[in-house]
Amino acid sequence: MTGQYFSYLNPKCDSGPFHEKGGCGVFARQPIQKGELISLWGGRIVAESELDPNMTDFTQRILQIEEGLYLETPKFLEPADCFNHSCDPNVGFTGQIGLRAMRDIEAGEELNFDYAMCDGSAYDEFDCYCGGEHCRGRVTGDDWRDPELWEKYDGCFSPYLVRRIERLKQVLRVKA
Repeated sequence: MTGQYFSYLNPKCDSGPFHEKGGCGVFARQPIQKGELISLWGGRIVAESELDPNMTDFTQRILQIEEGLYLETPKFLEPADCFNHSCDPNVGFTGQIGLRAMRDIEAGEELNFDYAMCDGSAYDEFDCYCGGEHCRGRVTGDDWRDPELWEKYDGCFSPYLVRRIERLKQVLRVKA
């Protein structure tokens, strides 16, 4: 499979070693405009019961895409598998498997997204050291529940989380 990838990474981006953040990262080689497509992930869809947390590069190769369903990328890491978390991201979701620029991005900037945009379960929780101004200190599968993030990331959540958020908003309106 050398040279053949299942995912797309915008040619204005580079992926490479970034040992300070889990081994690799994605960076802008050229300026990127707000709204520009950054990445589309490919792979196979697996049920939650099929997840193997002991597999090589588990957290880099698994992405929750729907209730109880996950996208598993190939056994080798692709350039598009190296996006890191940030509590102050510059890219957000478009659909279940895509990322787009949330703002204009300068050449040399790391491209990252907030895992709250796609993680709705506890499969990838960790202490956060992103260094962002709004760093939450801990990333959990419940971060999507934060109403401040709903406003901050409006239009950038994975579709299944958008549905969860809408249901939660209805419950909160009933209680108010």
